[in-house]
Amino acid sequence: MNKQLFITIFFLLGLTGCATSPYSFSPPAVDLPKQFVERQILVTLPNATKPQWKQLAKLIAQDYDLELSGEFPLTSIAVNCLVFKTPEKYAIPVLLQRLRLDSRISWAQENLVFDGLQADADKVYTELSYAPKLMHVATAHRLSTGLGVKIAVIDTGADIKHPDLQGQIITLSNFVEGGELSFSTDQHGTAISGIIGAQSDNGIGIVGIAPKSELLIMKSCWYSQQTGSGAKCSSWTLAKAIDAAINKGVKIINLSLAGPYDKLLESLLDTANQRGISIVTASLDKSSKPGFPATLNYVIPAVSSDPKGAVILPEWLSKLPAVVAAPGIEIVATTPHGKYDIMSGTSMAAAHISGTVALLLGYDPALKPETIKRLLIEDSMISNQYRSIDASRVLVNLDKNNLE
Repeated sequence: MNKQLFITIFFLLGLTGCATSPYSFSPPAVDLPKQFVERQILVTLPNATKPQWKQLAKLIAQDYDLELSGEFPLTSIAVNCLVFKTPEKYAIPVLLQRLRLDSRISWAQENLVFDGLQADADKVYTELSYAPKLMHVATAHRLSTGLGVKIAVIDTGADIKHPDLQGQIITLSNFVEGGELSFSTDQHGTAISGIIGAQSDNGIGIVGIAPKSELLIMKSCWYSQQTGSGAKCSSWTLAKAIDAAINKGVKIINLSLAGPYDKLLESLLDTANQRGISIVTASLDKSSKPGFPATLNYVIPAVSSDPKGAVILPEWLSKLPAVVAAPGIEIVATTPHGKYDIMSGTSMAAAHISGTVALLLGYDPALKPETIKRLLIEDSMISNQYRSIDASRVLVNLDKNNLE
C-alpha cells in the first residue's frame, strides 16, 4: 500500500490532539476500506426523482467523467447518496461547485474524515473506577437505570462477549468494508459501550451509567494498521449509521468523534433532533475549535473533568453557548478480550453524558432533547463555573420539579 496514500487519507484536516491507546489484534484483511479511499465525493439525489435514480447515476458519471464507487439511500432524509471517485485531473473544489449547480443534484461534498477522540492510555491501572462515585450513580439508580432506552453507539465495533457487555447489546451493524473481521477486537467502541451500559449486578469490572439501557453498536469507524493512528470515520460510513439509527427508533445517539463541518451529516442530525433523539458528541479539547458536530446548537457537546470533578476548559469555550462536563480523565473502561484499561478523552466524557441522558429518559420518557440539554447544562454550570455533572443530582432535581 502506497505510504503517501495513507498520509493523505489520515491527515487530520487541521484538527489536533487525537491519539489512541495501544491495542493488539490481527489487522483486517482489507488494507483500506473503500469508504476511506482518497478523492471521493458524495452526491445526493432528491426523492422526487427516485424512478430515475439509476439512470441519473450513469448520466452524472458520464457528464463529469466520474467513477461510481458506491450508492446507498438515506431514507430518513429522503435522498439517494452516490459515491464517485474523482480523476486526478479535477480540482475537487471546482468540481463540487459545478455539481452543486446541477439541477439534478441536491448536494455534493467531499467524503470527509472524522476522528474518534481518545488520548493516550496510562500504563498503570487504578484499583477502583472513580467516575460512577463522582457522579453518584448508585444513588441515581434508585430512581432510574435507563431501562429499555435505546442508544446508538456510532463508533468502532465492540467486544460483545466482554463479561460486562453480555446481554447489554441488542443490535450489531457494520458500515465499514471488511469491518466485521475486527469488529469484536475494536477498542474505542468497546470502551464507550462499557462506560454507558456495563452490567451493574455481575460483581465484576465497572458499573455502566445506564446498565439497563439497550445498546445498538454501529461500526462506522476503522483503525489503520499501517499508521497506528486512532479510529477514523468518514462521511460515507457515518451517514449510513445515523440514517440507520434514526430508522431503528433510538432515543440517544452517541458520537464520540469530531471532524470538519459536514452538510450531509448536519441534515441527518437535524432530522434526528426533530424526531426527538438526543445527540451527544465529543469535542476537540486541545484545538482552537470544538469540531463538528459539537458546533450544532441542539447537540450536547462534551468536555472532560478530572477525578476531582474539575473541568479542563478548552480555549474555544466562548465560541459555544454552553457545554456539559463529565469524567474524561483516567477513566477505567472495558477493552477487548474481556479486559480493562485506563483511558482519557472527551469521547469518555460523551459516553458518561449519554448514560446520564438514558437515566433521564428512563425516569421520564416524554422528556424532549432541548429539555434534557437544559437540565444537564444547569447541573454542569453554576455561576459561570463548570463542574462534572452528577447523575443523582440531575435526577433528584427532575423528581422535585415533577412533584411541585
